[in-house]
Amino acid sequence: MPPPSPTETIARRPHRVALFATCLVDLFRPSVAFAAIRLLEDAGCIVEVPPLQICCGQPAYNSGDRRTARAVAAQVIDMFEGYEAIVAPSGSCAGMLVQHFPGLFDGEPEMQARAEALARRSHELISFLVDVLGVQKVIARYDGAVTYHDSCSGLRELRIKEQPRRLLRTVDGLRLNEMKAPEVCCGFGGTFCVKYPEISNVMVGEKSADIAASGADTVLAGDLGCLMNMAGKLLREGTPVRARHVAEVLAGMGEQAAIGEPDRSLSKAAGR
Repeated sequence: MPPPSPTETIARRPHRVALFATCLVDLFRPSVAFAAIRLLEDAGCIVEVPPLQICCGQPAYNSGDRRTARAVAAQVIDMFEGYEAIVAPSGSCAGMLVQHFPGLFDGEPEMQARAEALARRSHELISFLVDVLGVQKVIARYDGAVTYHDSCSGLRELRIKEQPRRLLRTVDGLRLNEMKAPEVCCGFGGTFCVKYPEISNVMVGEKSADIAASGADTVLAGDLGCLMNMAGKLLREGTPVRARHVAEVLAGMGEQAAIGEPDRSLSKAAGR
């Protein structure tokens, strides 16, 4: 008898899905991409990762450089045409594709139509699992209390709120402790934390205090930028709360080193 699938789904057929891995995942936390692939495949998808994919263009867009953002968007559109769905483990990047790509091509009817088609097929990972594929539960275990941070773009642009919580409640051993203000920004905001570091530091300090007050030992979110920002602050403060991407926990990959922690398996291999 085959082992049970880590996801229970009502999907009727495979979806040919392209994973938009995102820059931060590719450069800093590839395990998030592997977790996303595991969740999508367990839900019945055929997953491909276009090898020449690039940034979604959000840094340029947020800085007012629409020419560069438009050039990046055109490359993304070329790369991801032909797939039933484009899925990103990031509400921020998915929000860029869904909400902002079409507006970059005002006055260019052909490109705008292609951008609108891409936007209709683009999704954040957890929302795609729950809202499109109908995934109702996962088979995973995580022993501990977690709290969930609602990233700004996912929450406000894509209405992602209950979907991750619904799946987290099906994880064996996991207790969900809500923060007092889970929807408040962590202060990352892409280039915001670079342009306004003092304000950003105050904001992430208030967020870290809210995380600690929840009594959770782990903070989860769907955006790696937010997680890196919160993990950095928690580590600098000496607060013993770990940070992980929600996909890692849902995919049963919650035992690896948390964000900002040394990889113990690599240390062992190096004889340290």
